[in-house]
Amino acid sequence: MIEEPTLTVSKIRNGTVIDHIPAGKAMDILNVLGIDGKEGLRIAVLMNVESKKLGRKDIIKIEGRRLSPDDLNVIALLAPNATINIIEDFAVIEKYKVSLPNVITDVLRCPNPTCITNKKGEHVRTRFKLLSKEPLKLQCEYCGTVISESEVAKLVARKH
Repeated sequence: MIEEPTLTVSKIRNGTVIDHIPAGKAMDILNVLGIDGKEGLRIAVLMNVESKKLGRKDIIKIEGRRLSPDDLNVIALLAPNATINIIEDFAVIEKYKVSLPNVITDVLRCPNPTCITNKKGEHVRTRFKLLSKEPLKLQCEYCGTVISESEVAKLVARKH
C-alpha cells in the first residue's frame, strides 16, 4: 500500500484561520488585508489543497491577529464561501462564515475617474450596492459604475 504524502502545518496558539478560500485567491486576500510578512506575524499559506466541497482550496493561518468586521467584508468579496476560525490557546473558540453585505462602504474605490468619490477635496465615502453574488457584481451608488469579481482585488482601497 502506497502512503499519500502529507504536509503538516503546526497549529497556531492565538489568531485566525481563513478556510474555504477559492484556489489561487490566498495571496489576494493577504494583499487586501495589508499583510506582506514584514509585520512579524507568523503566517501559513496553503494553496491548492484538496477539498471535498471546492475540489481545491486555499487556507491562511495568521498567528497573533484577530480580523475586524471590515476585514471580513473584504474577505467576503474575494472568497464569499470562506469560513473564519478564531483560535485561542490552540482551540477554535468562534467559527463563522463570511457573508456579503448588501452595501459595501469604504472598502472599494470606484474605477470611474469622474465619480465624486475620486474628486480631490471631496470627502465622500465610497458605497457599492450588491447587484448579484454569483457572478459577483457591484454598483457604485454615486455614478452607477458596475464592477465584476475580476476587478475587485485591484479596487480594494483599505487603509492599512
